[in-house]
Amino acid sequence: MAAAAILPELATQVVIPVAAAVGIAFAVLQWVLVSKVRLTPERRADGGAAKSGPSDYLIEEEEGLNDHNVVIKCAEIQSAISEGATSFLFTEYKYVGLFMGIFAILIFVFLGSVEGFSTESQPCHYSEGKTCKPALANAIFSTIAFVLGAVTSLVSGFLGMKIATYANARTTLEARKGVGKAFVTAFRSGAVMGFLLAASGLLVLYIAINLFGIYYGDDWEGLFEAITGYGLGGSSMALFGRVGGGIYTKAADVGADLVGKVERNIPEDDPRNPAVIADNVGDNVGDIAGMGSDLFGSYAESSCAALVVASISSFGINHDFTGMCYPLLVSSVGIIVCLITTLFATDFFEVKSVKEIEPALKKQLIISTALMTVGIAIISWLALPAKFTIFNFGSQKDVSNWGLFFCVAIGLWAGLIIGFVTEYYTSNAYSPVQDVADSCRTGAATNVIFGLALGYKSVIIPIFAIAVSIYVSFSIAAMYGIAVAALGMLSTIATGLAIDAYGPISDNAGGIAEMAGMSHRIRERTDALDAAGNTTAAIGKGFAIGSAALVSLALFGAFVSRAGVQVVDVLSPKVFIGLIVGAMLPYWFSAMTMKSVGSAALKMVEEVRRQFNTIPGLMEGTTKPDYATCVKISTDASIREMIPPGALVMLTPLIVGTLFGVETLSGVLAGALVSGVQIAISASNTGGAWDNAKKYIEAGASEHARTLGPKGSDCHKAAVIGDTIGDPLKDTSGPSLNILIKLMAVESLVFAPFFATHGGLLFKYL
Repeated sequence: MAAAAILPELATQVVIPVAAAVGIAFAVLQWVLVSKVRLTPERRADGGAAKSGPSDYLIEEEEGLNDHNVVIKCAEIQSAISEGATSFLFTEYKYVGLFMGIFAILIFVFLGSVEGFSTESQPCHYSEGKTCKPALANAIFSTIAFVLGAVTSLVSGFLGMKIATYANARTTLEARKGVGKAFVTAFRSGAVMGFLLAASGLLVLYIAINLFGIYYGDDWEGLFEAITGYGLGGSSMALFGRVGGGIYTKAADVGADLVGKVERNIPEDDPRNPAVIADNVGDNVGDIAGMGSDLFGSYAESSCAALVVASISSFGINHDFTGMCYPLLVSSVGIIVCLITTLFATDFFEVKSVKEIEPALKKQLIISTALMTVGIAIISWLALPAKFTIFNFGSQKDVSNWGLFFCVAIGLWAGLIIGFVTEYYTSNAYSPVQDVADSCRTGAATNVIFGLALGYKSVIIPIFAIAVSIYVSFSIAAMYGIAVAALGMLSTIATGLAIDAYGPISDNAGGIAEMAGMSHRIRERTDALDAAGNTTAAIGKGFAIGSAALVSLALFGAFVSRAGVQVVDVLSPKVFIGLIVGAMLPYWFSAMTMKSVGSAALKMVEEVRRQFNTIPGLMEGTTKPDYATCVKISTDASIREMIPPGALVMLTPLIVGTLFGVETLSGVLAGALVSGVQIAISASNTGGAWDNAKKYIEAGASEHARTLGPKGSDCHKAAVIGDTIGDPLKDTSGPSLNILIKLMAVESLVFAPFFATHGGLLFKYL
């Protein structure tokens, strides 16, 4: 019997829900602070300010613009964006809800049929001589966990979108008082989403474990196998959110840019552009709701992978609840650490100038990682016994609590390295992006060549970082080590999401400033916020991809153990055909999503051209464009086009496992993981670099940038074309691929009992 941990079970039962409650309370507090920025004009008598001081100075800064009209206009635009985003998500959720129902039935039928829907207790899979709950119970509880995960994922995405659309106009109005005030408003709104998602994900998982435990009692093996449905639910919804939202946002973006900027020479987010509302709606449904669901899925899966492996290790065998809940305790510490980190950006240090924005966001990553390292050390000492054993493909491996600390810490620091490498390749403060901008002098073709090369090159260091963390964590604690390394990378998810959501909010704020006709100086401030947000969005995608690689490997290990595969032999023909087909899947998936964006953008371009050519007075600004038609084109295209790529990912493991068996399926999972990570990193970094190269030329902040153009020059047009090509890469295909590799792995794990019993029909009868 291993020695007990210092932290008693009762303390664990208190710490986890309290940490989650603190996270939710902090999110509410941030929301209250953001809501203090008023979207109604202040009443003034005879030019005297209702508020003392600042209002007068606001009007001066607006250079004679009537304050009253600007506020009303901002409020109108905000409500149009909010309505568009809400109606799209409701439409999307109707279809996704239908899918969720069908898939829940599939889970029940497949898992229930493992023992022919028998209600008799079964011998345990791992613990010989013990009896476990019937397969039918596993089917019922896995289905419930799936629905729980799916609903939590949808709700967190929806709430994130609501907060972003609530905060965008408020950020614009705060930009009149200076860049610091606008930064704090945008960042606080991002923090609302980050903390809500991290805390609710933890709380729902904790409640599910306790409620399922009432039925399962001592059968922890069955309990945590059923809990894996939670990760599957979270990720399957994230797939549709990412793909649907990505197609929506990029169809609008490409259409607005190509006709507006390249053909008509009007600025970005000009109110005369018919696609401009759809473009701003897209930022919220793709980058906010999609990203929220995606990171929630990663978080749920890494927790589930760690719990499954722990349940068949000494924690599960000895019923050590505190040790068992180690992954949840790490996440609880993460919420508290992120809370302290957020205060550094909003309260302790003030952003005073444009130059301080990006460093302030980078400091968030560094502070959260440093504090989290200390937090992990403390919780590893308190929650883990000094020595324990971890399940390792049939045998038990001896591990110490410090070994596990290193596993989590290496995942955490690998995440930071991936974040900074991503930043180096996508921020216009460094030479890679400046070289891409410079290549625009000879036209769009050289810009495309340089951008692609940059993306391929940016894969090198992240892959080494992932490889090292896999080797070290596996050597220390087998598959459990990899699962907690992934959890380490995601332990600062609240800060990561806050930084990530900040980008689209700033982007929207700039759009609202342009549409409301605010002065050039305000637009410069929102542009500076947006350029920093672009880089942080790329960092967020780097985290998501890195953690997806580790999560899917941990799930892959759990699947191989559960399916009873002793060894995955690459030279076996069954495995190799799976490997090569799996490596092809990310390409097939990317082809589908890229084509979807292309065809939707084609319709959008035609519609925007039609309006410019047929609506009299549109270019002169005397009549309003028909925004609604463009919103409808994006909505219809994304709902229609998200189904085939979604079906490809969801059906592949079911078809391969049922027809070809677990060995071929393990090949497919390994192949998809290996090729998917590379394409995802290069796609999102190429797109991010092209976008920031365009912004570098537009801002004209350095001597070099000024030689490349003002807006509208040939150089700038070449940069816009690069940016347009990069849009579907960085916001549709790239981010969706990390869901592909995780989702196929978690789905295989959930269906593993069925595949192990009834799978491989073709090989059985051939």
